Amino acid sequence: MDIVVRTEEVKDYRRVEEITREAFSYPGRIERGGIGSPYEHWMVNELRKRDGIKELSLVAEVDGQVVGHIICSNAVVEIPDGRKLQVLDFGPISVLPQLQRQGVGKTLIQAMINNAKELGYGAIIFFGRPEYYPQFGFVEAAEYGVTDCNGENYQAFMAMELSEGYLAEALGGKYYESDIYEDSKNREAVKVFDQAFR
Repeated sequence: MDIVVRTEEVKDYRRVEEITREAFSYPGRIERGGIGSPYEHWMVNELRKRDGIKELSLVAEVDGQVVGHIICSNAVVEIPDGRKLQVLDFGPISVLPQLQRQGVGKTLIQAMINNAKELGYGAIIFFGRPEYYPQFGFVEAAEYGVTDCNGENYQAFMAMELSEGYLAEALGGKYYESDIYEDSKNREAVKVFDQAFR
């Protein structure tokens, strides 16, 4: 299968949101915060307006059709001396259900990493599946001495340096991502946004 990755354009927005909603609508899904519908398509829409990075919002095409998407956003590590170290967060990443496990997601992730390096970003920190992301070079954030905003570490909290030594200054720091990931703040906005997809 020939997978082409390119920067997302305005014409892709609605289709990307539809793909994202479909990718996260599955039987047995544990709903985020009891919202009762997928949450991630709203995240993509909001990230474009706020913390998202246009150059790192990428789509995957197969046979000229958009079938997947990944987006990066700005995040920080607050260091004990008060400084803030800029890092990338990423997600959601979505692939049409019928094309999952066929290399689309891997292609998007690798393209995002390569593009982020070329753009001069120093590191990526995010929450993801610890059994999946090490193949790209991610390790537990604890290896760099970084905790989440509550001072905790766990396998799903992961990091990667894009520039060697970039996270050396982050020792003892706490990670803060966009507040769009705070379910309790956004439940009503998600419900309203989702009405347009029913």
